[in-house]
Amino acid sequence: MARQHAARLEAISDPTPPPAPRHARHGSPARQRGNRAEDRALAHLQAAGLVLLARNLQCRAGEIDLVMRDGQELVFVEVRQRSHSRHGGAAASVDAGKQRRLLATAAWFLPQIRRAHFPGREPGCRFDVLAVDGHTIHWLKSAFLS
Repeated sequence: MARQHAARLEAISDPTPPPAPRHARHGSPARQRGNRAEDRALAHLQAAGLVLLARNLQCRAGEIDLVMRDGQELVFVEVRQRSHSRHGGAAASVDAGKQRRLLATAAWFLPQIRRAHFPGREPGCRFDVLAVDGHTIHWLKSAFLS
């Protein structure tokens, strides 16, 4: 009995973590597809002249994939990727709940972004959606109102 208890204590106090599953080291296959879609969307926006300010901002409210500057306007970008158009495709997946989370996340980060990139003024803001459907990118500017 004492030997089993000592073995359990040793296992609990062992500082060496178990090896991570293979997919955890590089993200799940779905996360990898999402990263590739974000990379494609970012390249598309930069080719159109937008400047990247931040990527994958996270807080309790949610996450914003890309924060861009389009001239003097601040653009919060949601990238959605779907391999098929069933259920409306990528753009249709930005429902009212997702929009509320994006708005709350943007409100959380807006003071920091404004201080860092728009000192002394309040930038105009918009929410764009880049829908990556297979090999096609659809850019929905001002996809919903704030």
